[in-house]
Amino acid sequence: MENDWDKAMDSLSKMTVFSHPNNDPVTISGSADDLKCIGLGTDAAVFQSVNIPGFAFKKYAEDKKAKVKVEATVYEILGDSPLFATYFASDDECLILSYEEGNTLFDCLLLGIHIPAQVISDVEDAREYIRTKDLNPRDIHLKNILLQNGRAKILDVSEYILPGNDFRWEDLKKGYEQYYHLIDGNPVPFWLVETIRKCYNQRNKYTSSYEEFIKLIVKFMSKK
Repeated sequence: MENDWDKAMDSLSKMTVFSHPNNDPVTISGSADDLKCIGLGTDAAVFQSVNIPGFAFKKYAEDKKAKVKVEATVYEILGDSPLFATYFASDDECLILSYEEGNTLFDCLLLGIHIPAQVISDVEDAREYIRTKDLNPRDIHLKNILLQNGRAKILDVSEYILPGNDFRWEDLKKGYEQYYHLIDGNPVPFWLVETIRKCYNQRNKYTSSYEEFIKLIVKFMSKK
């Protein structure tokens, strides 16, 4: 299996990942016929090999490579749990993880796929589990949660060593409980989801609370 990993890593070496400011997704330069990109984050891109599709290769941007060792360490501390992907190995640029099927909650909104309440419960369980490992459940948001057979699978654990609460999950949970029933089962336009995401990422410039952020979004929507 490691020889197969080596082949995929050789193909990955033909690609360069670039990060961008303002929490915009990374971009990729280069290509390889045996790899396909299956995800773009703000620090890394995730690839799947056509030869060993059961694995995912998470390659970090050049200026974010320090996070590889951090995330590998977090996975080792978390251990074996159905709430997270399985960690296998890493090098200076890349993590080798289990490939996890499913749509992110971000994509579920775009496609009108129902997000069951069980997902919210699973994330709450995951957050409690993270705390039992003396880690901090940060950076849990729509793009970091997969809907998998009606359950939640958490992606990207790299920030669990950082202090403080970013309140992303708490705000998402409130939004689900208060407003999700209004859009459940209906596709939400990408421009709207992306606008709300960008406003939220810059919310400290304009608002100081979840309630004020909601008022800002309602005011924005009333003008459309």
